[in-house]
Amino acid sequence: MKALVVVGVVLMLAGVASLVTGGFSFTHQKKDVDAGPIQISHESTKHVPVGPIVSGVLIVCGLGLVVVGAKK
Repeated sequence: MKALVVVGVVLMLAGVASLVTGGFSFTHQKKDVDAGPIQISHESTKHVPVGPIVSGVLIVCGLGLVVVGAKK
């Protein structure tokens, strides 16, 4: 497969996934105390919403790259 087609398919899949899930989450671990053998830390989970307009733009751009890559 050509590079543009692969990138286009990846963008389309990312657009569909963000449209279905509404965004993505990630977990960050932060150390509060680091005193020798004693370590105290906590995890915080953040959710980043992705709007449907951004998802639509990803899908359309991916489709455009697939069409351009297939014509070359």
